[in-house]
Amino acid sequence: MTLARRRPPIPSADVQDDVNGLWAMIDGEVLTLIGWHDQHRVLHFPQAHPLLGWKPCAVPTCAQDTYCRSGDLCLACSRRRRRLGLPLAEFVALPKPLQRSVAEQRCVVPGCRRPWRTSNIQLCAAHLLQRQQSGQSLPDFLARTDLVGHESFGPCEVAACVRDRYGQVPYCQAHHQRLRNAQRADPDLDVARWRVTVPAVLMKGEVSLRGLRPRLVAELIFGVQQRIRAGARIADTEVRPLCDAARAVDAGSLSQVPTGRLTKRVREFVSFVGKEIGRIGATPDVERHKDVWDLTVFGRSGILRFTGISQPWLRAATKLWAADDLPTRRGVAVGQVVAFRVRAVADLSDSLRLQRDDQGLDLAALSRQDITAWSNRQAYLVSQGTITHGTRARRTAAVRGVLDSMRALGLTRARQVLHGLPDDFRLVVQDIPDLPDDSEAGRDLPAEVMQHLCRHLPMLEDLCGREVRVAIELLIDTGRRPEEICRLNLDCLDRDGDGQPVLIYDNLKMNRLRRRLPIPAATAALIVAQQDRVRAAFPHTPDAELKLLPTSQRNPDGRHPMRGGNLSGRHRRWINHLPDIAVPTAVQIGGTTTTKMLPFDKEKISPYAYRHTYAQRHADAGVDVTVLRELMNHRLLSTTQGYYHVGEQRRRQAVERVTVMQFDRHGNRVWRRAQAMLDSEYARKAVGEVAVPYGGCSEPSNVAAAGQDCPVRFRFAGCGHFSTDISYLPDLERYLADLLRHRERLTATLDVDDWARDEAMPSDQEIQRILRLITRMTADLQDLTDEERVQITDAVTVVRQSRKRLVGLGLPRSRQPIPDVRPERIA
Repeated sequence: MTLARRRPPIPSADVQDDVNGLWAMIDGEVLTLIGWHDQHRVLHFPQAHPLLGWKPCAVPTCAQDTYCRSGDLCLACSRRRRRLGLPLAEFVALPKPLQRSVAEQRCVVPGCRRPWRTSNIQLCAAHLLQRQQSGQSLPDFLARTDLVGHESFGPCEVAACVRDRYGQVPYCQAHHQRLRNAQRADPDLDVARWRVTVPAVLMKGEVSLRGLRPRLVAELIFGVQQRIRAGARIADTEVRPLCDAARAVDAGSLSQVPTGRLTKRVREFVSFVGKEIGRIGATPDVERHKDVWDLTVFGRSGILRFTGISQPWLRAATKLWAADDLPTRRGVAVGQVVAFRVRAVADLSDSLRLQRDDQGLDLAALSRQDITAWSNRQAYLVSQGTITHGTRARRTAAVRGVLDSMRALGLTRARQVLHGLPDDFRLVVQDIPDLPDDSEAGRDLPAEVMQHLCRHLPMLEDLCGREVRVAIELLIDTGRRPEEICRLNLDCLDRDGDGQPVLIYDNLKMNRLRRRLPIPAATAALIVAQQDRVRAAFPHTPDAELKLLPTSQRNPDGRHPMRGGNLSGRHRRWINHLPDIAVPTAVQIGGTTTTKMLPFDKEKISPYAYRHTYAQRHADAGVDVTVLRELMNHRLLSTTQGYYHVGEQRRRQAVERVTVMQFDRHGNRVWRRAQAMLDSEYARKAVGEVAVPYGGCSEPSNVAAAGQDCPVRFRFAGCGHFSTDISYLPDLERYLADLLRHRERLTATLDVDDWARDEAMPSDQEIQRILRLITRMTADLQDLTDEERVQITDAVTVVRQSRKRLVGLGLPRSRQPIPDVRPERIA
């Protein structure tokens, strides 16, 4: 037990207003938790507290503690175990050598207020001498009735010390010994300075704040409070070195403490407290006038820096734009998106500063030439390898959007920051360079890569933990965005009307909450197992407040989810540890294309790639694009189409296989040597033909009208410009069935004029032509070998999937309806 004595209280009325403001922000419950008293001025870290606590040494007879999460021994026992070379179980069973307690206690003589000499003696110096002179044992000595307690000699004169003097010397026993050692090392020691800079005697779970300036004391306690509120662990080993460093320089606040020699965790604590103090009283109206914005004030995360914009007019306009743009955005990466645009404007500012004589300060003197100069500078940076083509395109688009938004906000009006800005100081669409054509390579992962990853999921769990493995498996199974999986609630699993499992998640990017996604039973079982694991880890937190994937940092009660950035970092660590993945790759050897097994680029494997793979997997399985749009939770069909594709090489191989069995309208085989098709012929077919419901059309006017201006009103069976192939066989069979069914219906209709029946009746020639075409295709397909039929079937699947999103099945409507003719039926 530490002795309490009178000390000057923390100033209140006669201190600066900011110190009073800090104390006003500190809760009384926190002061009670840390055992704070104005007179004692010692922080107590309760052992059982989930954030402030510490665990005792595993040796039963040891009174010390350990702060290492992965260790069970104190520092002294850990060193002794290494010296003995024993396993932990055997070492813990050994008795620990008798050691003196560093805790100060009073003399055990009743009424004595002086400290004992040691934990073994338990008597102060005066009573020890008295016992030694009497020759009595300690129990017999304490049984005497003539013992008289002594008053304390007073507190130790070391500023940080909480102990009493042990004799006539002005220091406690520990500091008296330290002073003697320091004077032996330095005979010219400045004792007065030594008294105010020497640390207090180390006591487990306690930190002395004596000898510190009032503001620094308030900052430290406020920082501990905010650390607790943030759910972050903090130990006395992080606060004590900071106090010692502050006493050494007589720092008035944390900002004056030199942190160069402190540990990383102590420096992080100093940075954390500085940010929390800066947020006191902060509002968006106040923050928007600063050059560095703390986006927490705006309900976001991150920092927004405008210091890279050197022109005052441009900096002020960018701040106004950012303040208007922030509340319009959704998602978890708003700060990063806006920060990229601010950096793009800063790059424009650099260009004006470097290339203009007035450094861009006179906005009325700007012109289109300055925009051109900036664009040329971007091209130069690309040529030097400083930035990529993609960065240039995104940066140019960002600057164009910001400048246009500034004008839309009215900043060019009179008495506004951009008044006088010339109209030609702007970017147009033509200034934005095209993104590099990568044919979407690497966005979805090949089947060989996915199989390789699934085989090594146990390695992921060993490297990064169970929660990371569950997160990656859910990404693979559901195709959700990483942040959406990380933020799943514990009760994210539900059942639909048929009892099938459904995942409930939030589309954070589009702010569409409580979305429902059908999932397989195996994925549901994975979620159920993780739910049981989380409930066991946080039994005292209600299920409604728990997260399915709780983070291991600053999360004592399981209410905080794993962050997407942390998941991506651990995923990258796993990918880097994986062995190489060989996939079939087309290579050119001597002008001939062949396939070789080559290593797959691991940089293409990212958590977001699983979303593209999910879309591609469903597209290959024949899922309709409208259904896939719902599964991906997109509003626009075009967005979904950008998530999957038929690769150019795969599409070309499929087309070459399918067109081996190509037919004209008479059922005659054409283009028999398509496997030897030249590049020019392939390009001609892509440009000179247009897809129509049952094949391709090369009629010029119809091609120019994208297939919507057929001269014979879509009577393809009688047109010489029409051709088809084996991939259209199911469509032709359905069309023939429609014709026959339609003819029977018209034949059975009585109340119809003859001319109307003749006009609407499918002709026998058309039916015979379609029947002959189908018969010829089927016969040629039967003539193939089993292996050839399998290849053709696979190729047909690829071609039909790539075609499904471009052209619907059935007869299309005419571009211009003909009044005197019945509109064409939509199949």
